[in-house]
Amino acid sequence: MKILWVKPGKLLPLDTGGKLRTYNILRQLSTTQELTYLSYYGGHRDEAYEQEILKQLPGTVTIYTAAPDVTAIERHLDYVRRLPWRAPYAVSKFTAPEVQRLLREWLSQRRFDVAVCDFLSSALNFPRQLATPTVLFQHNVETVLWKRKAQFEVKWLDRMISKIEYAKMVRFEPAQVRRFHHLIAVSEQDRQSMSWMCDLSHISVVPTGVDLGKYQYHTNQRPSGPLVIFTGSMDWEANIDGVEYFCKDIWPRVLAQVPEARFRIVGRDPHPRVKRLASESVEVTGTVPSIVDHLRAAAVFVVPLRIGGGTRIKIYEAMAMGKATVSTTVGAEGLDVQHGRDILLEDDPAGFAEAIVKLLRDEVLLRRFEAAAAATARQYDWSVITERFIEVLDKTIRAAEATSALSPQIETVRA
Repeated sequence: MKILWVKPGKLLPLDTGGKLRTYNILRQLSTTQELTYLSYYGGHRDEAYEQEILKQLPGTVTIYTAAPDVTAIERHLDYVRRLPWRAPYAVSKFTAPEVQRLLREWLSQRRFDVAVCDFLSSALNFPRQLATPTVLFQHNVETVLWKRKAQFEVKWLDRMISKIEYAKMVRFEPAQVRRFHHLIAVSEQDRQSMSWMCDLSHISVVPTGVDLGKYQYHTNQRPSGPLVIFTGSMDWEANIDGVEYFCKDIWPRVLAQVPEARFRIVGRDPHPRVKRLASESVEVTGTVPSIVDHLRAAAVFVVPLRIGGGTRIKIYEAMAMGKATVSTTVGAEGLDVQHGRDILLEDDPAGFAEAIVKLLRDEVLLRRFEAAAAATARQYDWSVITERFIEVLDKTIRAAEATSALSPQIETVRA
């Protein structure tokens, strides 16, 4: 199968859930399929990235767009310039004329059996008429994501921008969803969330996976004390809001019962709001070479998210290493987990804190959740997930061929 995959932004380093999901599927696809990965990015020219991504994924085509994505001032000016546009800024800022021209040429010439538009943000680069069967890979339901951001943003300006983006996205996302040949969602919950946009038969689910070769469970390894950790990109609003909420409303309740407990926030580019959370009992690491060692040392993994969308790869990574996990329902939505079986789900601060305390105090309970978590994660190796992805691509191709074969017959009847 000849596959064209298009995604905005640099794929490396693998420091976000979306990048990890894309990279692992691409890596698996490249072993069995004829893959062309089109990676386009703005900001500063990064020749080291272009060389490294080609090395890791042979057949990659990189395009440097020179789009303004370097400083906050440039981004704000670019946002104001695009404010009158109908498309949300989260999409329009990733539109590049050189990418549009290349895709128009490639897709019209049918050089590929199928194309993948990775993230809605790439959508406007694809021609209005899709001559090649094309799948939209939805890591999130953007209308849900922006609605939650509009509800929970702390600063009034960010909240206003989120409301504007949400208003635009409500109109934009359904139209894009309907124009692609097929959609791939990362969870059944996301699939149902898009049911008002198109028929459910138009959407398939390919769940989130985990690299079981990297994240391994060893029953003989024990946590280094009552350490609670959170991992994620710490410049992303959902994570910033999550750890602020945790430190303000949950962590003091934990310390009141387990004074020796420690909380570690692990992730790149911590926002100033995150850095301010550092204290005697709270550590902010910043960028780390690998989160594996931090996960290994943890007793409890937490996901106190209130906003966001899609599914959290971080949960399966922690579970694959046998980590007892406490999450909000938003944090764990879309994953094959069950409260009381392999995870604890709590939306109330007091309940969230009590779940952590129980796990820290009860070794038998902790070990039970560790084993159950690892057993669940073992079902979702990326090789299995990619096979499902290939099945959906093949189905999309066959459906497009059937439609094309039927079209001449319809035209004949009309004539």
